Parts: sequence; structure tokens; C-alpha cells
Amino acid sequence: MSNFRFTSQPIDGGALRAELIDTHCGGFTCFEGWVRNHNEGLEVTHLEYEAFEALGVREGERVVAEACERFGVTRALCVHRVGDLQLREIAVWVGVAAAHRDEAFKACRYIIDEVKHRVPIWKKEHYVSGDSGWVNCERCATHAHEHDHSHAHHDHG
Repeated sequence: MSNFRFTSQPIDGGALRAELIDTHCGGFTCFEGWVRNHNEGLEVTHLEYEAFEALGVREGERVVAEACERFGVTRALCVHRVGDLQLREIAVWVGVAAAHRDEAFKACRYIIDEVKHRVPIWKKEHYVSGDSGWVNCERCATHAHEHDHSHAHHDHG
């Protein structure tokens, strides 16, 4: 099974953790990114995630492989939701199993940071006011900065 995948179904962290259990490992760490009820002073009701899935899986696999090689971890996995997510649902889950805790923590942090930066995933927040906005498009912001353009990423209204 893939070390990076998208799902439209709720994420079950316990089931994913079970995929990583290995007798060679003495440490496990995970990160769960949850849908929260606010961002930048606005009350959030729910989120939508979209992804360029074919490219996203390839790049996500690269990220996980890099983390395993760089930090010497035995097993790692990242799963990201797509579609409509409600408050408290898990949007992204990263788990790492390693011989020792230090490698597990470092690899887990590397994976979530690189996935947020490199994998083509877009998040749309829906607000109590009825407005909505696309947020955290880091690739768009980087691209715009490189070409000295400025683009608004919120479409409130």
C-alpha cells in the first residue's frame, strides 16, 4: 500500500497506526491536523479540500521516502482528506515508526511541513457569515513572489 494517499472518508488514526507497527521499531509518533472553528479572526463552520491527486500522490510519496532516508526511519505514512470536512475531523494524519523516538519526531515534522509546502492541496474555509475563502495556498504565494506579482487568495462573498 502507498505511503501517501488521499481519502474522502473520515481518517481512523488507530487503523493507520496499526499499519506501521513493526518489531524493529521502539518509537512511534504521529501528527493529526484537525478542522478548527476559527482562522485569522473568522469563525469557521467547515472546510473543503481539493487536490491534484495524481501529482499529489507522487510528490507525497517522494516526501515520505525522503523522510525515511534522511532520518533513518523504518516506516512512515501520510493520509490527507479531500472533500467536505466538519469541525473536529482529521484533515491530515502523519505517522512514523522508527528504532528511536528522535528520528520518529524529526521525520514526522519533516513530512507534515513538506506536504503542506509541496503537495498540490487547496483548502477552502466556510465562515459563519456565509462567506468563504481559499487559504494557505503556499505554492501560489511562492509562485507569485518569484514573479513579483500579487494575488488575493480569499474570495469573501
